[in-house]
Amino acid sequence: MLNEEEDVFDSVTWESPSATSYDNNDQHAPSRPGFIQSTAESNDDPLQPKWEGYLTTSVRDPVKELAETKDAYVSYLVSAKTNLPIFSTSNPSSRRRYQDFVFLREHLVRDFPACVVPVLPDKHRLEYLTGDRFSPEFMERRRVDLHRFLERIARHPILQRSTLLRAFFESTEWHVYMHQHVAHPPTQEPSAGLIDNISDSLLNAFSKVRKPDDRFLSMRENVDKFEEGLTTTERLYTRIRNRTSDLTADYHDLAVAVQGLGFLESGITDPLNHFSNTLLEFSALERHLTQTTTDPLLTHLHSLLTYSHANRAVLKLRDQKQLDFEELSDYLSGVTAERDRLSAIISGHAGSSGLGIGAYIKDRVDALRGLDDDRSRVEKMKKLDGKIKELQDAVTTAHETSDAFNDATLREQAIFQYSKEAEMKDIFGDLADGQIEFYKAAMEEWERVIPILQRIRVDV
Repeated sequence: MLNEEEDVFDSVTWESPSATSYDNNDQHAPSRPGFIQSTAESNDDPLQPKWEGYLTTSVRDPVKELAETKDAYVSYLVSAKTNLPIFSTSNPSSRRRYQDFVFLREHLVRDFPACVVPVLPDKHRLEYLTGDRFSPEFMERRRVDLHRFLERIARHPILQRSTLLRAFFESTEWHVYMHQHVAHPPTQEPSAGLIDNISDSLLNAFSKVRKPDDRFLSMRENVDKFEEGLTTTERLYTRIRNRTSDLTADYHDLAVAVQGLGFLESGITDPLNHFSNTLLEFSALERHLTQTTTDPLLTHLHSLLTYSHANRAVLKLRDQKQLDFEELSDYLSGVTAERDRLSAIISGHAGSSGLGIGAYIKDRVDALRGLDDDRSRVEKMKKLDGKIKELQDAVTTAHETSDAFNDATLREQAIFQYSKEAEMKDIFGDLADGQIEFYKAAMEEWERVIPILQRIRVDV
């Protein structure tokens, strides 16, 4: 486990080959909010994620609290099964409301900026704007989304060991813990330094990294292709859902028409009624397929797309760390060049500074303003020397931060790939199960009515 002084940035624990794990019984081990336990190190690739154990979570039993008041809200039973040593019990559980999930997500993002923290269900999607927010349908939709949110956190080898997550499941005084977490963040906020004093226009002078890393360019291309595939699939199944709804209505109308025909054909009324009932059953099966398979599929696809957006945000933040390093390096080069120019003028070798017409014009302007005496130049050089030292420290820190973020991003992509594969398996597994259930039920319905229809004899 790295010490606070060794952490490159806020509350992110980087695993490295030289890092050592602490004894779980160590009284000096930190236990502040946001702290995570270290994994046991091995000779495996340090850029690969490491899991200490398992954490399976569930969100169930939504209950309307304070039902008859204006402060009514819905609470959910969150529970887990785990063998992670950070938890005090293997089956923690508690009741939490939606705002507690919001707090958990916001502070995981703040405490672990290099981690892909899943996004909560969007309150502004159309399905969340229609109907009563205390209706069983609404509460069930939200329960499923919150369950998926916790599942993604539980799959993450760093987030699953956060003490904030542990308190979310275990704490009986959650509101007290939230205030403590806000008042005492995992690490002290860095004091305002040179980087904070440099204007945003300097650090963000270029929108793109000038020396892109091929590894991360490839990752971004893969993310683009994945999101394009998800969007195309979501659009396709939306069309399938709409056409299935039309087909459901058509089968229902056909059943009504066949039933009416049965009243006219007295000799075959009973077989036609059986046929009409089968059409109604088949229409109901189509509707059931849409509700239990297609709609959850669309919801999960959209949720996975927002999860991918969170992954993209981490890649963008990594680019920003590299961009900070590049811009600070350029700034240092400019200040160093100015210091060398002044030194050359004082030593009588102004022509050897090699800074061109710009430096010459600056010298002429300084001469006109009366600032070309050696005394003022020496004072300015002293200030530049101090700034150079500060910039060198800032460049070193930015370089270490950028390198650490590179390693963290590589691990995060492996974690996201694992989580993505698990979810895609669930998505298409549920789709296949729903289709199999539908076709088995449909076959049974039609196999029952076919012999009845075959016994019809029409006299010519």
